[in-house]
Amino acid sequence: MEGIVMAGQLILGLSILVGLHELGHLLAAKAFGMRVEQYSIGFPPKIWGKKFGETEYSIGMIPLGGFVKISGMIDESLDVASLNTEPQPYEFRSKPAWQRLIVMMGGIIVNVITGVIIFIGYTYSQGDTFLSKESLNVHGIVSYELGQSIGLETGDRIVDINGNDYTRFRDLRSSEVLLTNNGYFTVDRNNQKLTIPIPNDFVNNFADKDNPPKFISFRMIFEVGSVEPESNAALGGLQAGDRIISINEQEIAYYDQLESALDTLAGKQIIIGVSRSGEQKELNIQVTENGKIGFYGKSLNDISTVEYTLAEAVPIGTSLAFRIVWDNIKAFRKMFSGDVSPSKSLSGPIGIAKFFGGTWDWVNFWRITGLLSMVLAFMNFLPIPALDGGHVVFLTWEIVTGKKPSDTFLENAQKVGMVLLLGLMAFAILNDIVKLF
Repeated sequence: MEGIVMAGQLILGLSILVGLHELGHLLAAKAFGMRVEQYSIGFPPKIWGKKFGETEYSIGMIPLGGFVKISGMIDESLDVASLNTEPQPYEFRSKPAWQRLIVMMGGIIVNVITGVIIFIGYTYSQGDTFLSKESLNVHGIVSYELGQSIGLETGDRIVDINGNDYTRFRDLRSSEVLLTNNGYFTVDRNNQKLTIPIPNDFVNNFADKDNPPKFISFRMIFEVGSVEPESNAALGGLQAGDRIISINEQEIAYYDQLESALDTLAGKQIIIGVSRSGEQKELNIQVTENGKIGFYGKSLNDISTVEYTLAEAVPIGTSLAFRIVWDNIKAFRKMFSGDVSPSKSLSGPIGIAKFFGGTWDWVNFWRITGLLSMVLAFMNFLPIPALDGGHVVFLTWEIVTGKKPSDTFLENAQKVGMVLLLGLMAFAILNDIVKLF
């Protein structure tokens, strides 16, 4: 069932984004009097189509893209038969270069606008919930395997990132950490300032299926949130609202201390000291073989919640949207420098579907769709023939030099671009399959 939900979200999200992207091309083309022969969401074979005026609107069976076919344009269809005749007034090739440039930028512009609107709406409707730097550093961090591998320790208080201040705990796992070069944390450890370097290839660890991305967390002060029915915790008398203060007379202040203690006492009978309504009690509870007793912890840390007006959400949402583009630029730069492995960083449809998750959450759906809209805009702007960015490069050259590339050159460039794109798509899909095993 989870797989169906993932696939459903992927298809819906891509259909919305591709439909809007191609609509951007269509509207710009029609605005300049160009004939649009076909508008399709999805690739052939066609499963539905209807003609309105001069344009056939259709849906393809393969929901991984779409296209508009504009008369007199060399595109992915490689239909060049009509180019042997004199240009007609309604054809793409007969229009000024600046108009053709706007048409090619139309899809990218619409995707950027879509992404920005989604993130503004997300910011306005959801606000922000976060653990502030000040609250984090009251108790410090929990350092897991990845954190320990670069020298962080549980209890460290992180002062800054790359010499710059930060405001939220999640900033410690942001692109400023994972995609930076020669980055570092400044930490306060037992009142001593230390510099912890961040390896340039550190982000690779988060894409390794054999090395789960357990990096750092905040030290959670907690109480018992709920107890699983019929669990060892329930049988031993643990109740919601209890504060666990000791295990076998070992003081417990944080949830990570509890987890560590239970791991070492797996399969054993233990005495848990709890504080309940101001009274202290001792409970005898059996720990399972996997180090659990059967309850969910509730955080008592000081979590901040901020609500934004629409006026405040506009700049914040816009900044969040464009940060995705900047992060993609930094990620590509790291791939080209060799710090990031393409096989670990690139995902195809399976990877993107997993990103949506196996439960249908509309808030999360729109957040991921907004992210994909900005990624789609960025990817389409890359100067690769067959992508919008490739056409933009050739048209910019024509505007600057006054010399239009020949139809033969454009046709061959389109073929090369198609080979590159098909190769990249095949690599991404095969990479997804490899990651499953």
